[in-house]
Amino acid sequence: MNAPVLDIKNLIVRFATNDGEVAAVSDLSLSIGKGECLGIVGESGSGKSQTFLAVMGLLARNGSVSGEAIYGGVNLLTAGERALNELRGNALTMVFQDPMTSLTPHMKVGRQLTEVLIRHRGVDKTTARNEAVAMLKRVQIPEAERRFDMYPHELSGGLRQRVMVAMALLCGPALIIADEPTTALDVTVQAQILDLIRRAKDELDTAVVLITHDLGVVAGLADRVAVMYGGRLVEIGEVHQIFRAPQHPYTQGLLACTPRLDDPATATLVTIPGQPPNLQNLPSGCSYHPRCPYVMDRCRVERPVLTPGVSGGLKACHLDALVQGAA
Repeated sequence: MNAPVLDIKNLIVRFATNDGEVAAVSDLSLSIGKGECLGIVGESGSGKSQTFLAVMGLLARNGSVSGEAIYGGVNLLTAGERALNELRGNALTMVFQDPMTSLTPHMKVGRQLTEVLIRHRGVDKTTARNEAVAMLKRVQIPEAERRFDMYPHELSGGLRQRVMVAMALLCGPALIIADEPTTALDVTVQAQILDLIRRAKDELDTAVVLITHDLGVVAGLADRVAVMYGGRLVEIGEVHQIFRAPQHPYTQGLLACTPRLDDPATATLVTIPGQPPNLQNLPSGCSYHPRCPYVMDRCRVERPVLTPGVSGGLKACHLDALVQGAA
């Protein structure tokens, strides 16, 4: 991995609710290298999005955070709002899954794009317009000059998501966080959006965090994969290692749930038994033990820590090795 653009250490995210404290993320540490795409996968509620909302200072008001998220020598978790505003939309950008709620509905697309350049680059309005239109063309928006003067509701979902990608790329960011960027888009548009992100990574040497449920997307774009369960990191490794020889039973279960055209054995839909853990009352020991086909007595009382796997990467599992191909 190249020198880290973002280095997260011992991240803890909690939410205070009327029913008690929710442990959204627990003691998570990982790094993202320059020009790298790190895929973050896991079921809903595993802590994927909350990890990076915390990094960006965008947690809900009832949220609290501790640990470190170091970018350029600055701990983003303790940086003031002014410092974060200088970085967000400039060096650090985020593409959300729903562009209709991310874009301001009463402002024309062009104004939303040019404000980014005027705010962070200090250019005049004419220069900002020219650069924004050029970026719209770069992300393959047809009739860019006309779309520049339209409101978000006048664009299709695919075009709105392209606008979000354009906005993310305008200032040449060091890191793009893409949170389910292809949700609710048809397959053709999904491929186009992912190609835009891939080109940004390759041409600008931008680091990318890709948060997704879609393992196919991860296989095609990510360099490394981090698997989260119950607010914790349970496995991390090179993409080829994760897909060919997963070291954690949960990773193996996720892969078994994904049908493959080249494997007739996947014609029958496989599911992981049980339900994701209650983040207000996590199981003792390994959080995955109530659903794990390999559970041992040790798993119920002792939480595993990340250790090197036999085929590379790190895994939080008491098993020495998995039986490959098991569900």
